[in-house]
Amino acid sequence: MKDLLRLRTSLTEEIEKAINDQIKMEAESSAMYLSMSSWCDRNGFDFSAGYFKKQSDEEREHMLRLFKYVSDMGGRAVSPDITNTQIEFESFRSVFEQALQQEIAVTQSLNRMADRCQKAKDYVTFTFLQWFLKEQIEEEYVARRALELFEVIGEDGTGSYEIDKRVPKITYENEYDK
Repeated sequence: MKDLLRLRTSLTEEIEKAINDQIKMEAESSAMYLSMSSWCDRNGFDFSAGYFKKQSDEEREHMLRLFKYVSDMGGRAVSPDITNTQIEFESFRSVFEQALQQEIAVTQSLNRMADRCQKAKDYVTFTFLQWFLKEQIEEEYVARRALELFEVIGEDGTGSYEIDKRVPKITYENEYDK
């Protein structure tokens, strides 16, 4: 019976599990960013609260893209159970440090999945993952630049306020000017 069910999908069990693991990771990222938004809001960092809310929405969109792909390929997409989301953070800066760490972890996870796809000769999934890998360039860039504001501006005096105002304005340009 198990072999008959596998005929309904071109995804191997290993790749399907890897994608479902990534679905969970994206859901956890979404929950973490929403928690960061709440922390920033409670601590008077309104602009960063909006930024993290937007990040939460983006991560949920990523989760849904992966979910749809597994379903479209005839696999079984699993809605993840998210628990133990951190709600308190040590400092304004630590929120951004954790955000960058999370984005790097997501990039590493996607890279491992792409590697598995190549080894399994699953080029359809490998091609599908290219959008996510390209997206991670922007995600890491923005997180890194936001964290760099703490070095450039500093948190003393009105520094935190200035950082808060600038965070939503960070953009990634993926085109090179000629």
